Amino acid sequence: MTTGTAEATGVDTPGPASRPVTPPTGEPRPAALMRAAATWLPPLLTVEGLVMYVLALRVSPGPLRGVDVTQIDGLGLISALPGAAFAAILLMIMAFFVTIAQNTDRKFLLLFQISAITFALHGASALINSEPRFHTAYVHAGFVEFIARTGESSPILDARFAWPGFFALVAFITRAAGITDLTTIMQWTPLLSNLLYLLPFVLILRQVVATTRARWFAALLFVIVQWIGQDYFSAQGFTYAIYLAFVAILLRWFGRVEPRRAPMPAKGRLRRLLARLDGLTPGELSHSTGVYDRSIMLILLIGLFVTATASHQITPFMMLGALTGLILLRRCSLSWAMPFFLGLIVLAWISYQTTTFWSGHIEQLFGGLGRILDNLQSNTGDRIEGSDPKHALVLMARLGICAVILLLAATGLLRRLRRGVGDRAALLMLCIPVLALGLQSYGGEIGLRIYMFALPGACILAAYAFFPNLPSSGADGSDETVPIRKRNIRFDPRLTRRISLLLAAGCALVLSMAFLVARYGNEQFERVSTGEVAAMHYIYEHDEPSGRVLYLVPLIGEEVTPTIPWGERDFDKIRYEQVLVDKNPVVISSVIDKLTLSPGNTYLVVSRGQAAYLQLNHGFPADWDKRFRVALDSSKALKRVYSNQDAAVYTLRAQPPAAQIPEPVNLRGPGDRSSPATPIGLAALVLAWAALFAYQLVRLRDADRPAKAGRTLMWVAAPAFVVAVAVIAERFIVIGLSQAP
Repeated sequence: MTTGTAEATGVDTPGPASRPVTPPTGEPRPAALMRAAATWLPPLLTVEGLVMYVLALRVSPGPLRGVDVTQIDGLGLISALPGAAFAAILLMIMAFFVTIAQNTDRKFLLLFQISAITFALHGASALINSEPRFHTAYVHAGFVEFIARTGESSPILDARFAWPGFFALVAFITRAAGITDLTTIMQWTPLLSNLLYLLPFVLILRQVVATTRARWFAALLFVIVQWIGQDYFSAQGFTYAIYLAFVAILLRWFGRVEPRRAPMPAKGRLRRLLARLDGLTPGELSHSTGVYDRSIMLILLIGLFVTATASHQITPFMMLGALTGLILLRRCSLSWAMPFFLGLIVLAWISYQTTTFWSGHIEQLFGGLGRILDNLQSNTGDRIEGSDPKHALVLMARLGICAVILLLAATGLLRRLRRGVGDRAALLMLCIPVLALGLQSYGGEIGLRIYMFALPGACILAAYAFFPNLPSSGADGSDETVPIRKRNIRFDPRLTRRISLLLAAGCALVLSMAFLVARYGNEQFERVSTGEVAAMHYIYEHDEPSGRVLYLVPLIGEEVTPTIPWGERDFDKIRYEQVLVDKNPVVISSVIDKLTLSPGNTYLVVSRGQAAYLQLNHGFPADWDKRFRVALDSSKALKRVYSNQDAAVYTLRAQPPAAQIPEPVNLRGPGDRSSPATPIGLAALVLAWAALFAYQLVRLRDADRPAKAGRTLMWVAAPAFVVAVAVIAERFIVIGLSQAP
């Protein structure tokens, strides 16, 4: 890149707002205060917007303030938000852009402003509702309660117990702290998770070659387009933070940037393309760190990977893909031994620790391999079906946000390429998650997980759509460098920067409003009321020695999650089963038949959330809930044992003579069945891990010339790795294809 004067290179000199202002001696205090407005006004506006937002949501409902949850319709929470809340969000976002317009890197202020916006967008439900949002969070609390009570996990009860790392960690911490009620933790987990995600993502942003505006706008985008809601009290939300930390460590302590090379004449399109790519300016920074520091970070890297492997099914594959891709694209100094080392950890965990999950059910584990179109269909077309016209807008808003962020990412990538910059790391983080489509549908949610894991790379590239320039080599890094391009009309850099800021601010405002629709569009049935929780607590008090809960579904299927706060307690004592209901609320014969055929201690739960789900997604009448409860109350075969405004619990008035309460399910199961070669495989695993790790430590000393000890270690690691993988395959064949216990 050519350098020269500010006029020649397009470097924009700092404006008045970016320089410290020294008021003349004797200047009146009000005038001096106004001169310093650029310093104190942005934080003041942010605090004012934050206070305004909290008051708007917490005060009693009234004109332009307060939230009446009974007014929530098919659009979700946005239909009940007061005007003051929107004004507060607008104020905080505009204060953020006032700060980045100053052309100075005010790190702490910008981080505070993004945190305030995060609080407004991701903490809305916690401010409004008295109970934690999202029904699946309650079953995860039940997993924690079960592990804390019994000291073990049982995949017989649920497949997620085969990956108990997150639940066991929370159980240990809460038990040590004497915490028995997780309600407050669950309620604020979405906000705390997103604040936690910001820390490693900001570290990732500091490793890319970009201006201050681009970096912080990418951080803002990361907050306002993450609508999918996987940040609740869950293993996925926990391991996503681990994934971001894993990538941040790779780029910061093991980043590798080769010097730019002039394109060499080459034959063939592919060779010419590769030569041109090598001639691009790297879009990442490299850091020189000592062997001791990198050895410590390598151990931390492995620890993060092991924690993710023991906690979640998808996340370790995303981490492994990121590492492999960075090595392949020559953006990581780690050797190829590490992908094999970490890959062996994943295979070993699945083979040896989750046997109860996949033994006899091998189709569940590998059935989705290669079925890309089927997996995609189950995550797109199946999720835009609905009956309520307003709710259909919510589903389209989600697809619209995805389309916008991908379009901006493509635009940013092209604008950077025009400036001769190759952003390999950001492009890799965007593309690697897409490969998961070839693995599984993941219960119809793999598309959501792909979007979530692709967001870091997408947001970085999307920021370049507005701020593609490179930072100057100045000490403060506040200026920008625009390479001279042939046949390019040169505009005043100050004008183009102002236009870019205005466009970015407009985009952020639109996306923040779309976020409220996309994130809280299901609030009618994802919101949990105190009455619904109380109804489930009644069942927990009457589930000895076991119990059964029937929840309402329009169709009987395997992937229907209960729309009730289920499983918070006694997960080993209660079974949850579906009962078919009709759009005509008077037709309750299927409910009575199901209760009659069920054993004693079987309860039917009718709740506001289930009725809202049936209405929005399956076209049930708006007053179906009330009419259905009237029909149940009128039935001579049923009796209501508990009720409140939001939920009711029913059971048979008289149990059949043969009805008995069964004993709780056997938690032990068949155990981890072995295969003939299992002992050999375990020994090979230990040997392969030791040799691969030692080899990587040797390579940390001299990455270019492996020592003789390194070559010897590879001669040990290679055959041990082959034997370990062969035994893992043998276990899948011998155990997996056998009859299920």
